[in-house]
Amino acid sequence: MIEDLLIYAFGATAVAGAALMILLRQPMRVAMALIYTMIALGAIYGLMRVDVIAVFQIMIYVGAVMVFMVYAIMLADVRDASFVERYSPLLWPGLVATLVFGAVLLGAALDGILPGTTTLGTARFGVQAFSIAFLGQYWLYFELTSVLLVVAVLAAIAVIKPRRGQHG
Repeated sequence: MIEDLLIYAFGATAVAGAALMILLRQPMRVAMALIYTMIALGAIYGLMRVDVIAVFQIMIYVGAVMVFMVYAIMLADVRDASFVERYSPLLWPGLVATLVFGAVLLGAALDGILPGTTTLGTARFGVQAFSIAFLGQYWLYFELTSVLLVVAVLAAIAVIKPRRGQHG
């Protein structure tokens, strides 16, 4: 029972971090919100006893990929005047969409918890089947994605570097 409550709590924090990623304007704050969301997802995987995926989530995504992204943001040295405002103009539509999405998730969660209610489906999510398919069939795509992220960071540095000399 406590594990279910923790999963819901970490799920709510992951949704809050995702909402912050949409609403915030400064790139570094958005990156920090993404790190916050990824840590919450790692905690959810740990609570689901999918330890390998939880370790991948924390070590690879938070520890490695986000370090690259934070360095790229710091190297970009964004001094655009549009980032002076703290929040995006889409703050209120984003909050409304977040509340609607949260209500749908809460309704789906309560649908399976409250007595006398029906569940959304009879098939349960199989973590073991996912893990076997991920580690056996899709690991190459996972690794290629990490290579593409490194290439994207290098491309961002290559694009930004010539501009630095022009602006002083």
